[in-house]
Amino acid sequence: MTARFDTADIRRYYDRHSATFVRYGQGGGAIHRAVWGPGTQTRDEAFHYVDDRIAELIPRAPSPSGETHVVDLGCGVGGSLCYLARRLPIRGTGITLSPAQVAMSRRVIAAAGLTERVACLEGDYGDLPGTLAPADLAYAIESFAHGPSPERFFAQCHRLIKTGGVLAICDDVRREGTSPRAISAVEEFKKGWHINSLLERDDLVSVARTHGFQHESTTDLTPFIEIKRARDRVIAAYVAVLKRLPVGRDRFDYVIGGDALQTCLANGWIGYELNVFRAR
Repeated sequence: MTARFDTADIRRYYDRHSATFVRYGQGGGAIHRAVWGPGTQTRDEAFHYVDDRIAELIPRAPSPSGETHVVDLGCGVGGSLCYLARRLPIRGTGITLSPAQVAMSRRVIAAAGLTERVACLEGDYGDLPGTLAPADLAYAIESFAHGPSPERFFAQCHRLIKTGGVLAICDDVRREGTSPRAISAVEEFKKGWHINSLLERDDLVSVARTHGFQHESTTDLTPFIEIKRARDRVIAAYVAVLKRLPVGRDRFDYVIGGDALQTCLANGWIGYELNVFRAR
């Protein structure tokens, strides 16, 4: 598989857009989607639904030292790690390509009073720093699909995660859809959101197995994702105008990609899943 976007492209994407994602994403510092899963009653709970599922995995990754080390692979501005650390006695390390996100995360971590237990490092999860302490649990929320090499991701995770430790990946997966309209929408999503690794679930599991991970569970979160809200319909109309403009699309690439993703989710061409693996 040839990557469309290299690490420099992904870095620029998040340096350019992170402040906007935090300001308008409604996620309270977590740069990922609201999931209205079972038992969810408020928007805040929906934005932390995936974080809560990660929290449930932490007891399944006991640390001999008594302090569980959790690594967020593609940590954004540290919102998820801070959420976990406020609730559980963990030590957290986040990895992000983006210097802008590192600067923002330091403010988020300091405001939460967690500088003793949580840190965010500039780095590439496809080439993890050798000084990074082994992890009891690692997770990637809406960051795996950006990576240029799934093989490299899992190889690095196997080096990072202790034997018996847990890896969780929550991200979009490719599903049915071979019509020209489906192919066009998927490609527009990938281009707009700088996606390299949109895999079908079976392929994800196969690559993980090759690199020493046993698949434990899949939770399909697609039915709980918000699509075609009034807000989304307004954005769709806005995107229709943007596409006719001769210049400036790069500034709004994430808007165009997000609108395409809505179409893909609504038609079953893409799904949103939480896949959990155990390091062998």
